[in-house]
Amino acid sequence: MGDRDSSPDMEIERPARPIIIRNTTDLQRLKLEKLMKNPEKPVVIPEKPKERGVPVVPDFVRNVMGSSAGAGSGEFHVYRHLRRKEYARQKYMKEKGERERLDNEYHSKLEENKNKAEARTAKKRQKRLKRKQNQKGKKAKNTAQSESTSSSSDSEEDNDKIEDENKAPECGEEKQGGEEEVEIKSKKADSSEGQQREEKDEGGEKQDENSD
Repeated sequence: MGDRDSSPDMEIERPARPIIIRNTTDLQRLKLEKLMKNPEKPVVIPEKPKERGVPVVPDFVRNVMGSSAGAGSGEFHVYRHLRRKEYARQKYMKEKGERERLDNEYHSKLEENKNKAEARTAKKRQKRLKRKQNQKGKKAKNTAQSESTSSSSDSEEDNDKIEDENKAPECGEEKQGGEEEVEIKSKKADSSEGQQREEKDEGGEKQDENSD
């Protein structure tokens, strides 16, 4: 019997050890293990709880005694129930007023931040436009200066051309005068040569006559 019980083929059921949670990591691991045991099971996501409406104002009940002497057992319970409902209604109204106040402060803060952002953007836009206008003015000034310099250079070139044109006829006249002088000199030289030839011819004729 002892050998049969100690054989490895037989499964011995042992009680599961209790899981001791020591920190939040163990708790998270336990939740994940429980979730992954059946992965096909749909996960239910709880919806946001709906806001309850304003509690109804309790009806006025006459002849209700408080907790003073002479109050009956039934009347006291009615009074306590109505008091609890009234306290709940006042608490709800206070909480609602506080929520509305916080919402108004939040929206006013958002509006203030939006206005500040718009003011900053408008200021930056104004600076940018002013910078662009200054750049345009500088560019126009530079173009005007370049045009003035180009016009002055063009006028100087025109003046140089006019001076060259005025000098050209003077040079032509000088050339013509030089040519006329050369022609006159050549004519004088030709006439002097002709006179010398005539004188030589006359001298030769006189010698011939004397010899005769």
